[in-house]
Amino acid sequence: MPNLLIVGPPGAGKGTQAARIAEALGVPAVSTGDIFRQNIKDRTELGERVSAILDAGEYVPDSLTNELIDDRLAQADAEQGYLLDGYPRTAGQVEFLDGVNLRRGEQLDAVIRLVAETDEVVRRLLARAQEQGRSDDTEEVIRHRLEVYERETAPLIAIFAERGLVVEVDGIGAVDDVTERILAGLAERGIAA
Repeated sequence: MPNLLIVGPPGAGKGTQAARIAEALGVPAVSTGDIFRQNIKDRTELGERVSAILDAGEYVPDSLTNELIDDRLAQADAEQGYLLDGYPRTAGQVEFLDGVNLRRGEQLDAVIRLVAETDEVVRRLLARAQEQGRSDDTEEVIRHRLEVYERETAPLIAIFAERGLVVEVDGIGAVDDVTERILAGLAERGIAA
């Protein structure tokens, strides 16, 4: 079973595609955003801490996120592979994940990079905010999150590209079409559903 990441700007469709690809490959989709939102909904101590950070459009600190990921990847359903959505987002998180995989005797098999134009992403996120009533999706916060992504996360693509792991996919279009493009890109690397 493969160990995969899916990356791209907020609103590029990572969550939707992660769930579809994980199901097709028989691995769990692990979304830090979902973990954080569940804790916020449940009003846990973690949820309270994370809520203030996310409402400001900032990233949750590496130490907190790393702890969550280490715990999640140690669970039984992730023993034979995983698809991470929303992690890693910083060079420090990449190093931490490398350490987790080393302990597991594994490595990353591919990094799915969804590419989407900024104005399309803003439009998508504003529509989602209206549909779901998400407090973290105002236009100002969305644009700030995109700036943070470009500054802190986009450089990670260079790290993964050096390792020959990046599978670049156009994230715009019908959901089924994007899924097919991702599966075709993975199949070219020997990762088949």
